[in-house]
Amino acid sequence: MATRYRCPNCRTNRSRFNIIEQNAYAVKLDPQTGQIIEKYEAGVNPGPFHKMYSGPERRLQCAVCGLNENEQTFIKFGEKQER
Repeated sequence: MATRYRCPNCRTNRSRFNIIEQNAYAVKLDPQTGQIIEKYEAGVNPGPFHKMYSGPERRLQCAVCGLNENEQTFIKFGEKQER
């Protein structure tokens, strides 16, 4: 199903967007060098002091004004205009 977007910042853009697919992965870094010590696979518990990413899978950026927000923000603002 197609979704209508509208930028809540510039309020005019309804057609030009950058869809950002987020691919987060958990790593443990060496604090002195910044090198990756360990990369955790999906489904593997990295330990009690490492919270796994729980943000959105997609973000949207308005290609007119540059606003970068959660996709739901653009969807909700697009629904407001329809009414």
